[in-house]
Amino acid sequence: MSPLPFHLVTLTHPEWELALACGRRLGDDALPELRLDLFPEEDPEALVDALKRRCLVTCRRVSEGGRWPDDDEAGRIARLVKALKGKPQWLDLEWDLPIPPEIQAARTHVRLLRSIHVAPGTFDLETRLRHLPEGEAFKWVGWAGRLGDSGRLRAPLAWARDHGVRLAAFLMGPKGLPSRVVQAAWGGAFTYAAPDDGPPAAPGQLPLSTLRAWRSAKLHPGHGICGVIGDPVLHSRGPAYHNPRFQHAFKDLVYLPLPCAEAEEAAEALDALGILGLSITAPLKLTLPRALGLAGPLNTLWRRAPGSPWQGANTDAEAFGQSLSNLAPGPVLLLGEGGVAATSRAVLEAAGRPVLQASRRAPVSPEAVADFAPVGLVQATSLGMAPDDPAPFPELLESALPSACWAVEWIYKEDTAFALWARGAGLQVVEGAALFEAQAEAQSRRFIEGCGGLL
Repeated sequence: MSPLPFHLVTLTHPEWELALACGRRLGDDALPELRLDLFPEEDPEALVDALKRRCLVTCRRVSEGGRWPDDDEAGRIARLVKALKGKPQWLDLEWDLPIPPEIQAARTHVRLLRSIHVAPGTFDLETRLRHLPEGEAFKWVGWAGRLGDSGRLRAPLAWARDHGVRLAAFLMGPKGLPSRVVQAAWGGAFTYAAPDDGPPAAPGQLPLSTLRAWRSAKLHPGHGICGVIGDPVLHSRGPAYHNPRFQHAFKDLVYLPLPCAEAEEAAEALDALGILGLSITAPLKLTLPRALGLAGPLNTLWRRAPGSPWQGANTDAEAFGQSLSNLAPGPVLLLGEGGVAATSRAVLEAAGRPVLQASRRAPVSPEAVADFAPVGLVQATSLGMAPDDPAPFPELLESALPSACWAVEWIYKEDTAFALWARGAGLQVVEGAALFEAQAEAQSRRFIEGCGGLL
């Protein structure tokens, strides 16, 4: 019988033909998960036959994130039994469910994956590993309420690996993302992925192409975690920038988005996950360094190994200083008041540039801006993160226009309202993407040179 590959890809497509095409395209490292509850009008045996038996068959109940009614258990089992006539390679059966006789009789040609989805806040994996049900592989799924919760799975996953138990244990939700990505490094035998051309089946599930690009299946216990921490970060370009550089340098590091908005929770997660390197973004550039006893604002932290002292840098300041050296001298209007604004002000003042800072809590009048006659404008607010965000303080921008000749946009998404306005006004624009490239390159060097590789 076929072994279970590392990637299981849930076929979540709205139409069966799309799902079938995806399932047939998967390589040897990925097995399609055929969710019978997602295709209730299709014949189960015919679905398995169309995939040429190469699939894991599941029928998920509503209470476990599926679509099959909880009050029709007999119908659900009957549907699974009908799929067995097609002789699938694997069948998913709930952890606590006795094996029905019809399924037991088919075990000459099908392997069982026993799965359990536990309630939020439940961490009973170690207890369950002491009383494994009959089966060839096991899946335990919980929920991540805090970023560091994934760290609670490291010990049981390592135990399962050392005892030859084929186990996957991960947490759903954005804060459970580390448990999905570093599954192999912690001892897990497989993980779940979304199809590249379909939606995720569960919160926090990543596309197959992302897991492949991050080499999730090849991570080993010697790998260390780096990442971008803040909120929001799931959109970050950081993983696409840093992971190829780690791989090119033969450095045993993987770089992940780490969604978290609270400094206390973030500091807890650093030790729980054994994190070695961090890119810090809003709203943590001031608060997280302070929680670790470091002076901020900082956007980069790294350490040799878990428990080693943290080192910090502000590569935002380095990148902004480089750009500033190529811009006309004179007074600068600075918009914003967070960590990026504090970094910008420090760099401007160190360069001897007069600064007028405006924010919602410290407003400035258009008349004051006109009298200040800024040569440069620095957009350091969070406006621009969302596609429909307007430009900040439009009345101040108009007052600055007669004297302004350049503008800096810290948001690195393309065509923010501020960047569009500045280009339309004929100003020299330093794009957020250029600042990102400069500061990320400085971060990557520090991670590669300063971080070890021990999870």
